[in-house]
Amino acid sequence: MTNLPETRPEMRYGLPAADEIIFNRFYITGYSFYFRQAKWALETVNSNEDPGPYVDRMDNFRSDLRVPTMFRAELNDYRGSGFDRGHLVASANQREGEYQNSETFLLSNMSPQRPELNRRIWRTLEKKVRELDSAPNILETFSICGPIFNFNQSVEVIGDRDGNEVTIPIPHAHFKAILSEDRAGMLDFYAFIIPNEPNVNDTDLAEFLSPTEEVEYKAGIFLWDKVSGTRVESKKKQAGHVWW
Repeated sequence: MTNLPETRPEMRYGLPAADEIIFNRFYITGYSFYFRQAKWALETVNSNEDPGPYVDRMDNFRSDLRVPTMFRAELNDYRGSGFDRGHLVASANQREGEYQNSETFLLSNMSPQRPELNRRIWRTLEKKVRELDSAPNILETFSICGPIFNFNQSVEVIGDRDGNEVTIPIPHAHFKAILSEDRAGMLDFYAFIIPNEPNVNDTDLAEFLSPTEEVEYKAGIFLWDKVSGTRVESKKKQAGHVWW
């Protein structure tokens, strides 16, 4: 029997659970039927190979027909809602070919984000992760991100289903957890929790550094569970450090 966790490079350090695991060509999504959006999206930020010329951003947002109709997001759900279709796996991370970039525009890769988050600090964080991966001493970088819901707070919803009660809840925050492996085989862990709010600070990413363990608790997932040891567990309990 094939050992599934070893069949994809993104899964090298672990794969969280989800209602449905969706295998795309260049990233993996853990989908939540209940929230009608991804619970997480996992990628290797760069293959460290010469990709040749980059393709333009495809911008072909569309439903993911692999998700059952009653559980999937549709374009009308976002239209006029005031929320962006926020990429989890960034379009700019996947530009080595049209297929690669196109699949980042599946709605299964989207989570409702306020424009002030999506177009500012979240975009900055995505760029900083790419810069981390391009550092000469970094061999490979893994990134996983997704929504966080605070169940002791009220939840806004969006959705347009002709009167049917099929709606998409708005996350209270989003997380991004990063594992970087340097050329000596040393691992570093970083994690961020950024509120999905209109007045979110867009100038200081360090303000949102969080222990990886806190992301696990709030998002309800285990991260990087294929690595273990006292040093790893200690790092996951810490907020990490700024690399830029």
